[in-house]
Amino acid sequence: MTILVIEDDRKTGDYLKKGLTESGYQVDLVRNGADGLHLALANPYELVVIDVMLPGIDGWQIMSALHAKRDLPVIFLTARDHVSDRIQGLELDADDYLVKPFSFTELVLRIRTLLRRGVMRESDTFQIADLHVDVLRRRVTRKSVDIALTNKEFALLHLFCKR
Repeated sequence: MTILVIEDDRKTGDYLKKGLTESGYQVDLVRNGADGLHLALANPYELVVIDVMLPGIDGWQIMSALHAKRDLPVIFLTARDHVSDRIQGLELDADDYLVKPFSFTELVLRIRTLLRRGVMRESDTFQIADLHVDVLRRRVTRKSVDIALTNKEFALLHLFCKR
């Protein structure tokens, strides 16, 4: 199993590479966004761990570019701990979001879980009890009655349905 770690902090990056290698993974470590994006697109990684605050291209931009070209599990590992940051990361279709400081054991368990699940395609519709969400048409109904939502409300509902 190969993992790409994109982390600019030398100490954290080295710690992740050493720990993940000892946990049985093959790990490539890059310290800036441009190199990370290039490697993520050019190599068949099973998973990518990305910091948000990177020199050059930030983690948000990497995630957007990755999502447009590859279906690859991504975990954000970052010091950005505001709820709005977590929402942004998950709205960009990251599979997980872990805040620094973090438990290495928890990170490894989250990686194992994602790799065990494999890559899953996102559904275009969600049905939860009598609530129906059509993502492509941006339409929400409950008991066959249309519900008007703002863009932000729809994005949050979509996020809740996915998770």
